[in-house]
Amino acid sequence: VQLQTSGGGLVQAGGSLRLSCAASGRTIRSMAWFRQAPGKEREFVAAIWWTTSSTYYADSVKGRVIVSRGNAKNTVYLQMNSLKPEDTAVYYCAAGTNTILSNLRQRAAYNYWGQGSLVTVSS
Repeated sequence: VQLQTSGGGLVQAGGSLRLSCAASGRTIRSMAWFRQAPGKEREFVAAIWWTTSSTYYADSVKGRVIVSRGNAKNTVYLQMNSLKPEDTAVYYCAAGTNTILSNLRQRAAYNYWGQGSLVTVSS
């Protein structure tokens, strides 16, 4: 599976940004977004279970972020609203072919990763 991420950039606090990720290759069970701020561990942001489109969010972004599937096959979006400076990070798209519900918030659940897209939120 190859993942192509796009849509990062610079935005002011309170603004919005949408990230896109297109996956090609094998059948996917789930897709997710993680982020990594400078000097911090990569952390879970949101995930979507492919067969049901059920969505899951980290508490830190719940209510401000929406993960969704696109009309194109194996495309996922991350709509981020009311952005805060602490949202500044490199955002990674991930795809899992063997994910199970109990581990979809964990990095180990995903066997394919995109190249990352920098999101910078200025105060």
